[in-house]
Amino acid sequence: MPKVALFKQDGTQAGDVELNESVFGIEPNTHVLHQAVVMQQASLRQGTHKVKGRSEVRGGGRKPWRQKGTGRARQGSIRSPQWVGGGVVFGPTPRSYSYKLPKKVRRLALKSALSSKVKEENLVVLDNLAFDAPKTKDVVKMLDALSVNEKALIVTAEKDENVVRSANNLQTVKVLTVKEVNVLDLLMHDKLILTKEAAEKAGEVLV
Repeated sequence: MPKVALFKQDGTQAGDVELNESVFGIEPNTHVLHQAVVMQQASLRQGTHKVKGRSEVRGGGRKPWRQKGTGRARQGSIRSPQWVGGGVVFGPTPRSYSYKLPKKVRRLALKSALSSKVKEENLVVLDNLAFDAPKTKDVVKMLDALSVNEKALIVTAEKDENVVRSANNLQTVKVLTVKEVNVLDLLMHDKLILTKEAAEKAGEVLV
């Protein structure tokens, strides 16, 4: 069972905490991690691309010249794809790129991402995280105390408005709840800061 140091908000160590081995102690599956990231990035695509086909381009309703006798190639419309200003053949149309992986694969990807943070020693567990009021300097002070200089993902058990609003102005910090945690955000941030309650909840939910 993986054991990591437990810290207070002021950076002092408050002992150790044991994490669920089946969630934080597995061998990361890189193939599944890649699949999960590609799925999330595909779901983020807007898919609003659009071009006009020959039926949508303005004009071209009249046959430009008669079928026979001119010596030129037969044409039915000046908005056919081979004409300048004509419609586009098989062009992009609005569509959704999103798709879903099986639930077990998504869960394995999450466990792999969490386990990789433990393996790389990029996981910080906090005894408790609470602010009296939304203040950015409180988050900066906490990160300095924990010696976190990289991009950080803070995960709490439940949504705390003071914590969320305190981190809003920091481009390198993001706050999520256990329910919102995802593979892309875990891999995009160098450090993972978990509250003890969030770590316990993740250990129960993701088994």
